[in-house]
Amino acid sequence: MEDASLQALQQRLQHPFKDPALVRRALTHRSFSSEHYERLEFLGDSVLGLAVSTMLFQQLKGTPEGELSRIRANLVKQDTLHQIAKRLQLAPLLRLGEGEAKSGGRERPSILADAVEALIGAVYLDAGYGSAEAVVHRLYAGLEISKAMPAASKDPKTALQEWLQARRKPVPQYEVANISGAAHAQTFHVQCTVPELQAQTLGQGPSRRAAEQDAAAAMLQQLQAQHR
Repeated sequence: MEDASLQALQQRLQHPFKDPALVRRALTHRSFSSEHYERLEFLGDSVLGLAVSTMLFQQLKGTPEGELSRIRANLVKQDTLHQIAKRLQLAPLLRLGEGEAKSGGRERPSILADAVEALIGAVYLDAGYGSAEAVVHRLYAGLEISKAMPAASKDPKTALQEWLQARRKPVPQYEVANISGAAHAQTFHVQCTVPELQAQTLGQGPSRRAAEQDAAAAMLQQLQAQHR
């Protein structure tokens, strides 16, 4: 990656990295190198969730918890992160293996969304939570956030979380159980667990996000059938 392109991205983020290796890793897909972005993505997902939750708590005073959860789900879902990735012009900066690049990986929404989370994780490691939260707030500054947002349809993960919360049960746990296939055509297998209910399901998909949604849909169907 050219230094000029790296500097331009940092300007768009409004965060100059003390450790440029972090931003390079955040843009590196597993098909390119064993030093890829997935661990940063895992970290960034949590930082993003907390930063968006705080933003909603402050901006939508008096909004019930259930509605806040649904709005947050809309803001951190793949489609929203994909739009942010396009604004950041991440596609040409992604480091992909030859097969992944030829199969259209540079424009794949799941990869671009993962890279956004990885960048947030990279900022957190580079400069701490305050800097990462500030980046998140800037990334979402152009989005209109209002109580009307819950009208959007619920994805399976959100629907499952709300079903559990309504019954005062803890949120589900997701864990990647296996990744199969060639680097440019991987299938993720994710396990969804609700320990208190001794329930477990397995989902799969072309990305971690898709596999989590598949596992959540299976879990919700299972729990609803058991608790009619």
